[in-house]
Amino acid sequence: MSEGHIEISGLSKTYRGVQAVDRLSFTAGPGRVTGFLGPNGAGKSTTLRMLLGLVRPTSGTATIDGRRYTDLPNPVRRVGAVLDATAAHQGRTGRNHLRVYCAAAGLPYSRADEVLELVGLSNAGNRKVKGYSLGMRQRLGIATAMLGDPRVLILDEPANGLDPEGIHWIRGFLRSLAAEGRTVMVSSHLLTEMQSLADDVVIIAAGRLVRQGTVAEILATVSPQRLRIRTPQSDELISVLTALGASVEVAAGGAILVEGVDRAAVSRAALRAQLEIHEMEASSPDLEQAFLELTSGKAAIR
Repeated sequence: MSEGHIEISGLSKTYRGVQAVDRLSFTAGPGRVTGFLGPNGAGKSTTLRMLLGLVRPTSGTATIDGRRYTDLPNPVRRVGAVLDATAAHQGRTGRNHLRVYCAAAGLPYSRADEVLELVGLSNAGNRKVKGYSLGMRQRLGIATAMLGDPRVLILDEPANGLDPEGIHWIRGFLRSLAAEGRTVMVSSHLLTEMQSLADDVVIIAAGRLVRQGTVAEILATVSPQRLRIRTPQSDELISVLTALGASVEVAAGGAILVEGVDRAAVSRAALRAQLEIHEMEASSPDLEQAFLELTSGKAAIR
């Protein structure tokens, strides 16, 4: 088994009769960024807590390299995680916060300075955490997770509170970690960002797996590409396209929305019928559209 391999197998968790996670199974591997997605209440946080040994499963297993987190030798050097960016002591400086963790993990204090530089907080190391912005706290949390130079990094909403520059930074940072052969698992609601960041996607809803695959595979599940067409001869074009078997509807503003035929087929049909087309734009499928289609009607468990 590859180092850094995460396996969730038949994982379930029940709280007072409420099924938070229901027979969930998926994997995440080294050298890749895996996006862990789901609506609010889908069971993402509970799953991550079971993976990190913070919550005991009702049934099933959550392992890293074939072992439960609590059974890993020196886990800080194997797994780094950020589940709550606000967890740092408000009265400590960023550097002292990290040094406390260094002492607990048997790491040299110099490692605190190394990870501060790694996340771009060297100039803020002597400031107290209570003066940090949310974005800075996110970076401090990532620095804490990286103290042991782990092969697995698990992050819950790491881009929360980051400005566009910070989001750009974290995307590059996580991609670089995956390129080094590490396993990076990220839970996030920023679906557009996840489309740019992730190699693989795991989508859950109501505690159950909805779909797992590469981003390209997930996007392939989206409804067919839609064309948005403007023409002064709408009724005639609709008749022509309907005869081709296309699905056609008229949008607000008079544009025609077409599914089931491609650009070339529309152009040929319009030419034969001597119809004018003033505008034709194809909408590309995106992860947000795929996510909404795949989770539609799958209500969160309460």
